[in-house]
Amino acid sequence: MGIKKGRSGAARAIALLVLLLIIAGCSGNSGNNGNEDGGETPAEGQVTLVIGAYSVVKDAFAELLPEFKQKWLEETGQTVVFQESYEASGTQARAIAGGFEADVAVLAMEGDIDKVEDAGFITKNWRSPNDGMITESIVVLGTRPGNPLGISDWEDLAADGVKVLYPNPKTSGGAQWDINAIYGAGLKKSEDLNGEKSPEYAKQFLKSIHHNVESLDKSGRASMAAFEYGVGDVIVTYENELLARIAKGIPYDIVIPKSTIRIQNPAAVVDKNVDKHGTRDVAEAFVAFLHSPEAQRKFVEYGFRAVNEEVAKETADRYVVPQELFDISYLGGWQHVRETLYSKRGVWYQVLADL
Repeated sequence: MGIKKGRSGAARAIALLVLLLIIAGCSGNSGNNGNEDGGETPAEGQVTLVIGAYSVVKDAFAELLPEFKQKWLEETGQTVVFQESYEASGTQARAIAGGFEADVAVLAMEGDIDKVEDAGFITKNWRSPNDGMITESIVVLGTRPGNPLGISDWEDLAADGVKVLYPNPKTSGGAQWDINAIYGAGLKKSEDLNGEKSPEYAKQFLKSIHHNVESLDKSGRASMAAFEYGVGDVIVTYENELLARIAKGIPYDIVIPKSTIRIQNPAAVVDKNVDKHGTRDVAEAFVAFLHSPEAQRKFVEYGFRAVNEEVAKETADRYVVPQELFDISYLGGWQHVRETLYSKRGVWYQVLADL
């Protein structure tokens, strides 16, 4: 009987251990909103939301994510646990299209969202409201305090001895905006001179500036970090990047070129992943939150231009409107830009080959 009692006690201990493991396993699955086989409904008390974002929004998200977490908790009683990834936009887009299971993609440009959509991960219309854009900015020039080289427009970046920074368009959406701005300014200048757009003139205009580029960093944020470290005389970057740093007391000067491009940054629910994780409701609510006046005001604090009409009117006096502000449609839209500038035989690679 003593032996039987011992075996019974051991059996009960093993059963208890198995039960605890099962409970722990279920808890882990609820935090991840499903397993690899997919489709489990998140636990009522907690939901994990995976964010795949471009690097520039990281600082703003440090405030926005806790605000949404509190809002969601008050509305639903559910706690959001964020898993965040910040990378250069092109790198992030390729990662999501390649299987990184982001529930929400927040990228630098529509063209990168298109990559995710073309890979079959976005299946619903993401272009609403505000055409799917959550922030706006413009491409500007940042100089050292007091603008010691007297930089006033794009042409000054081609002068002898001027060291220029912008990131690599192969990895960075910000870099593509920068190059689009320079190329588009070249087209504008050719129109002023000849009465029509000249792609050849614009290519040479871009080439003259790229000749002075000191380094091609992976992302806009990495390029900004290099500039802060002391590399280069002028940085081509988002206006919001400089405004955010000036607000922190870093003394840069901002030069707004006569002609520059309007930047638009999108966010989208990644349908294939939210349906797998069971996170559609919270993902859609988060994207809607990014369009809300409260989130838009927070973006403005970080130097972005609001897409919400109410907030844009409230904050209009903070921003300068360039003399010749154009958008991606002036260059023929993103598909045309990808083909003419960034394909293997495109303008950008011709510029690299000619140097």
